[in-house]
Amino acid sequence: MINDMKIRANISLPITYFKEGKSFVAYTPALDLSSSGDTLKQAEKHIKEAVELFVQETVSLGTLDEVLSNLGWEKVRKQWMPPIFVSQDILSIKV
Repeated sequence: MINDMKIRANISLPITYFKEGKSFVAYTPALDLSSSGDTLKQAEKHIKEAVELFVQETVSLGTLDEVLSNLGWEKVRKQWMPPIFVSQDILSIKV
């Protein structure tokens, strides 16, 4: 259960949006989290909520540093930095 503590931080995350059937999906590879909604705006709202819950839960469990490290984040001057998005491409492979 998530306790009622409030965490104040600004996090900038890369988010990829795509359509899956009639739903919109928001995915952040930096936290390996996704969420969806009936509209793009709803998917954005839901991914924000998912990130907030993720941070609150890992802080309450005392595992935030370990989880971020396992996801490729680096601590720079006492601040966690997410992996840097380099590119996105479509690769055609003949199999």
